[in-house]
Order: sequence, then C-alpha cells, then structure tokens
Amino acid sequence: MSEIPPFIVFPAIDLKGGQVVRLAEGDMDRATVYGDDPAAQALIWAEQGSDFLHVVDLDGSFAGHAVNGAAIASIVEAFPGHVQLGGGIRDPQAVQGWFAVGVSRVVIGTAALKNPQFVKDMAAEYPGGIVVAVDARDGMIATDGWAEKSDMPVVDLARRFEDAGVASLLFTDVGRDGLLKGVNIDATVELARAVDIPVIASGGVADISDIRVLSLHAVDGIEGVVTGRALYDGRLDLRAAIAVANAA
Repeated sequence: MSEIPPFIVFPAIDLKGGQVVRLAEGDMDRATVYGDDPAAQALIWAEQGSDFLHVVDLDGSFAGHAVNGAAIASIVEAFPGHVQLGGGIRDPQAVQGWFAVGVSRVVIGTAALKNPQFVKDMAAEYPGGIVVAVDARDGMIATDGWAEKSDMPVVDLARRFEDAGVASLLFTDVGRDGLLKGVNIDATVELARAVDIPVIASGGVADISDIRVLSLHAVDGIEGVVTGRALYDGRLDLRAAIAVANAA
C-alpha cells in the first residue's frame, strides 16, 4: 500500500441486495437506499478526493459468506484507491479470495470472537491486511451482523490481538450507527489508549466537528473514521473532511 496519511476518512458503501444502503443501528429492516450502482458511487467518492473506501456486504454479515460479490468486484475495479471490505469473512478461502479480487484490507468481526486463532493466522499470512471489527453494544461485543450481543467486553477482545500483527481495530458503537448522533468519542479514545493497535472510529458521524475532534486524537492511536449517512445526506462534505484529516 502507498503511504498512509496520518488520519484517514473512509467513505462507506454498505451493500444490501446489490444496492447502496445505510442501516439504522445495524437493523436490516431499517435500511435507506441511496443508489443501485455501487461502482458509480465508488467513483463519486474518488472524484471527491478519497483514496480509501470502507465497503460492507451487509447480507454477507448475516449469511456468513459473500452475497454481494459482483457488486464488490465492480467497486474494486472502478475505484483507483484502496478498498477495505467487511461482511461474512469467516474462513481462509474468503480472505484469500478477496485479496485476489484486489481488496487491500479485509475486516473480520464475528470470527474474531468465535475463532481468534483464525484471525491470528490470517494476520501472519497477510501482514497489514487484516482489520478486526470491534462492534460494541452497551460496551459488549456484538456479533453475527450485530444481531447478537456477547458477554465479552470490547477491550478484552481487542487485547487478544495485541501481538498478532493486525493492521487496525474498527470500533463501531452500534447504538449510534446511522443515526447522526455523533461518534462516541470517549469510548473510541479509551479503546485507542488501552491497546497498541491503531483504531478506526465508526458509527454516528454527524458533521465535520466529529472529523475535527477525532483527527486531534491521531496521537492517541486513532487511525481514521468511517462515515456514511452524513455524506449521503449532505451533512458532511467529503472534500472538507479530507482536508481536515490531512491537516491532522
């Protein structure tokens, strides 16, 4: 991967039934459709200055395997930058397959809780290519497309992978995702300070103020932020957000 900036803004493309959507609190029944051409959306974000995308196969998160494969492949082919992909990636074949397609990093969530050795093996095999999703509901890890809440605290899961060589932790406060309530800054910074792995914030970005505050915490280990609905609803300008990030 080319040189990584000090703070990254990841525009999100969430896929459900081949369409670009955003969910509220991870609820598949509360989906807002923003488009039916994922590759075209990827190009829009590229034209607005993004070198990074965060793509999620929402159907895959529940199915446990890729569902929107054709849409993802079209995004990777169209987008000139780096694509970070999550959703239903739970075995070595899936990881290998996505890297073969051209994905830069894969995000592993449910399997990180249920099969941590798998994550460690993949991190060793693909240095810098594995991101662990740390999805929180009331401070506990949420799994299986956020449909289930485990009894494991967020920090405990994160510390499992301290020496595993994973690239980053993707921390999402599920209760804020897609609601424009603002990022859970305190919980994100607390996690970043508690572990030696870079943390990507996600869930609830409301406007440019979230980008400004999070970017100031790059020194605490926050690598970037994923934003979706704020961009799609016009509450956040991507060019402005990237400018703030680059000035971090």
